[in-house]
Amino acid sequence: MYDYIRGALVELNPADVTIEAGGIGYHILISLTTYSSLQKGGKESVKLYLHQHLREDEELLFGFFDKEERIMFRHLISVSGIGPGTARMMLSSMTPDEVFNAIVTQDVNRIKSVKGIGVKTAQRVILELQDKISKGASAAGFPFDGGGTSSALRQEAATALVLLGFTKPNVEKALDKLLKENPSVTLEELIKKALKLL
Repeated sequence: MYDYIRGALVELNPADVTIEAGGIGYHILISLTTYSSLQKGGKESVKLYLHQHLREDEELLFGFFDKEERIMFRHLISVSGIGPGTARMMLSSMTPDEVFNAIVTQDVNRIKSVKGIGVKTAQRVILELQDKISKGASAAGFPFDGGGTSSALRQEAATALVLLGFTKPNVEKALDKLLKENPSVTLEELIKKALKLL
C-alpha cells in the first residue's frame, strides 16, 4: 500500500498527472480540486497522498493534494454504488468541505447535482456516511466539526450562499466580518445580513 509520492511534476492535466520519483514516472488520476492546488505550486517537487485501486485487469493510482481529500474519497468509495470514478467526479464538482457539509446537512440536491449521481445514490451517501464522518470530523480536519457552534454555523451559511451563486472568497470575507461583530447570531440572521453585504 502506498501512502504518498514526492517527486518532480512532469505533466499536469485536469484529470491526471505524471510524477517522476526515483527515475520512474507514475501516472496518477486526480480531481479538479487537486489540479487547482497543484497549479499554484512549483514543479520541482510535489507531494501527493495516494490511494491504490486494484482491479483484476488494472492497477490505478489516485492522488490527493491533502489528506482530507483522500479521507473523503475513501469514505465515498465505501458507499455501495460509488466507485472511484464517481468519487473523483464528486471531488471535482465540490471541495471535500462542501461534500462534508452536504452530507451533514442532508442536502440531497447538492449531491445529486454531481454528474452520474441520482436521488437514490445521493440518499445512500447521506445515510451511510452521516454518522461516520461526523464522528471522525475533527480527526479528519474538516472545519464543520460540531465542536464550536460558530464554525458549524459559518459552514452552513457559506454553503447556502455559495449555492445562491456568490463566490467563496467574498462569502468567507462577509461571514468573518459578521461573526466577529456578533458571534451569537442565528443561521437565518447570518445569511440575511450576508446577503446585504454581498
